[in-house]
Amino acid sequence: MSASQLALGVRLRDDARFDNFHGDRNTDAAKRLEAACNQPTGVPVVALCGDADTGKSHLLQAVCHRSENRGKAAVCISIAELQPFGPEALSGLEAQEMICLDDLDRIAGDLLWEEAIFHLYNRIQDQDGLLLVSLSDLPANLPFKLPDLVSRLSHGLTIQLGIYRDDDRLKILMARAKKRGLVMSDDVAGYIMRRAPRRLGDLLGILDILDENSLQAQRRLTIPFVKTVMGW
Repeated sequence: MSASQLALGVRLRDDARFDNFHGDRNTDAAKRLEAACNQPTGVPVVALCGDADTGKSHLLQAVCHRSENRGKAAVCISIAELQPFGPEALSGLEAQEMICLDDLDRIAGDLLWEEAIFHLYNRIQDQDGLLLVSLSDLPANLPFKLPDLVSRLSHGLTIQLGIYRDDDRLKILMARAKKRGLVMSDDVAGYIMRRAPRRLGDLLGILDILDENSLQAQRRLTIPFVKTVMGW
């Protein structure tokens, strides 16, 4: 399977957009990224750096939504999806104007993959495209073996994301519930926050479960209902 074939099958989450990226902690980072996409700074690469669950995937997909809305060819794909096909899966991605690679640190230490990313970087630069990657840390702090790749990734635009605080997670939970048409009181939200795992992805997974059960049972979200559904 070629990269172009694989890229066509990648579906963007409809809710992964700049206007619904909630949580004050990383608002400024999102604005910097949006500005960089609206008015290219001349740098060939943007690196989003941060721990898991800081919104990196959301922002990369938001970039693609914004680009496609403006008639630009864009692709967002996770390295995890590409890895089974080998480094040759990167072939052809430079045809896109915006190329977003999520979790690039997954290939750190694999020289064949690192060299393939380095060559993709050069092809994108030749085409005046923009490469955006997400990483768990700054490039220099990751176990990459290819110094030239570290150098390229380090000398573009680096945007660091912070770990969400509880007030950010609460705000995101409430905003996502409202987006789904769920009425969630402060008491119910507080109850969920006290019992849910701290990871944002797990918290939003709970919202998925509650939404589905609320629709099936035709029940609004109350603490007794949440308690019954979640077994808390």
